[in-house]
Amino acid sequence: MCGIVGGVAERRIVNILLEGLKRLEYRGYDSAGVALLDGDGVIKREREVGKVQALADAVAASGLNGTTGIAHTRWATHGGVTQANAHPHISSTEIALVHNGIIENHESLREQLQQDGYDFSSATDTEVIAHLVAKNRKQHDTLLAAVQVSVKQLEGAYGTVIMEPQNPDRIVVARSGSPLVIGLGMGENFVASDQLALLPVTRRFIFLEEGDVAEVTRDSVNIYDADGNPVTREINESTVTHDAGDKGAYRHYMLKEIHEQPIAVRNTLASRINENTVIEDCLGDNAAEILKGIDHVQIIACGTSYHSGMVARYWLESLANVSCNIEIASEFRYRKSYVPKNSLIVTISQSGETADTLAALRLAKEIGYKASLTICNVPGSSLVRESDLAVMTNAGAEIGVASTKAFTTQLVALLMLTAALGKQKGMTAEVQKQIVTALSSLPAKLEESLLMSEGIEKMAEEFADKHHSLFLGRGEQYPIAMEGALKLKEISYIHAEAYAAGELKHGPLALIDAEMPIIVVAPNNELLEKLKSNVEEVRARGGILYVFADKDAKFKGDDTMRVMEVPHVDELIAPIVYTIPLQLLSYYVAIIKGTDVDQPRNLAKSVTVE
Repeated sequence: MCGIVGGVAERRIVNILLEGLKRLEYRGYDSAGVALLDGDGVIKREREVGKVQALADAVAASGLNGTTGIAHTRWATHGGVTQANAHPHISSTEIALVHNGIIENHESLREQLQQDGYDFSSATDTEVIAHLVAKNRKQHDTLLAAVQVSVKQLEGAYGTVIMEPQNPDRIVVARSGSPLVIGLGMGENFVASDQLALLPVTRRFIFLEEGDVAEVTRDSVNIYDADGNPVTREINESTVTHDAGDKGAYRHYMLKEIHEQPIAVRNTLASRINENTVIEDCLGDNAAEILKGIDHVQIIACGTSYHSGMVARYWLESLANVSCNIEIASEFRYRKSYVPKNSLIVTISQSGETADTLAALRLAKEIGYKASLTICNVPGSSLVRESDLAVMTNAGAEIGVASTKAFTTQLVALLMLTAALGKQKGMTAEVQKQIVTALSSLPAKLEESLLMSEGIEKMAEEFADKHHSLFLGRGEQYPIAMEGALKLKEISYIHAEAYAAGELKHGPLALIDAEMPIIVVAPNNELLEKLKSNVEEVRARGGILYVFADKDAKFKGDDTMRVMEVPHVDELIAPIVYTIPLQLLSYYVAIIKGTDVDQPRNLAKSVTVE
């Protein structure tokens, strides 16, 4: 959930490190720091609380520079948001390092290191690694050897980069549970927690595998596996395009990414459907053969991705006639579960590095799932590499912490999976064609739904003094209501909950009054009349309703009910289209509330710790 950048070069690299941090700031923005070596035997360090710009200002004022360096932007786990807790951490004048992840045995290691005479200046688990490496360095000839010994004493997750002033021409990196990528240059090499940080300087990357330790110099990269054996990892050429500093004409990344959804969906669909069916090869090599033997699907995800999986359960069971369960990854991995025969594990993650989801995939392989498929936005990520099949959403980089286009493209990928799996399970050609026809119409329908923006902006003004809200939906719109509630709470800090509308009378009606907005998603489907009855239950108790409804649903607005017409769409893609107005509502409410839309408090983009 933090961002790491490091490098070894002939040129001075502080500006490269700072630019990399700015591109990773969506992963953590409590504090930031940089440490540099320049061959004079001294570690030079700057750390600042707040965003990367505060660090950049401090570096400019100090003139800090060097040819070897490490940098970090933090999302706090252990210890508060203070300069002392900011990375990089230093052990005396001997070792400097940055770290993503959580060291679970940090307390016992800290006690031992204190007994050995090491003083701690922070409350972080990371400082334990710095002192541990420094201690082991005294007993080994190289920093590489010291790190290899040290990581065997660590329990938990780490992606860490270490350097020492006595060898300023090299850095050592280690990865377990938290991603690291090496960027290859000419006479210089770099390392980061995400390739996006390094795109200004290279397009050639090596993704470290679990347990890898590597020594990186200007001219070489030597990688060793968890047993200390030299290994060769594949070099990947990136085709990712991204400019983290360019919001275009938009005020925030989130608004830009909301408006990018039509093109993002086009990219997800490109070369994957024809006029009659989904092309199964888009799911990966041998996909048709794998899917043919699947009788059950288990979906694992977290947060927004979990909501997309909830929608997919409706599709898979009603269209593909395949049973489906959906579970939060952090729950799945810590309980004993029954594995139905011929089960496919489906993981969903924007980053492909979500710690709980990745651990759940590894567990699923151990307990007997027949095959695995991931839906992801990041090529080369851990979930993609470790799954049998992968569907890349091709949404492009998503910088806003609150997910928008990642969610809608996940839904598109899941509907394509439904068609592909259904095709192997006897789905008729007519239903297959209905699905691809609906998907083909989706980008245009999303563009039409974005035209609601002005009306929703005005509606949002009524939320200025609200502190609680309730979202309602039925059927496959219930998860969309959940996603709408999540968006509102994430970026406006209004307490928001979602319920299946039929559950109102089982408790939530007690909350209804004129001070709690009730947001309803109401497509014109077979559940519409049931939903209207639920709406009347709210009105009878003095609630104020905000209804996003199909124009043919015949809702009539009045003083107690505001109605926004949503473009009429095929029922299959209605969950995707109805997501757009809820995203816009959350965005405009957050603007009125004056919150930090792109980087909301206490949150970070990629959750690579438990």
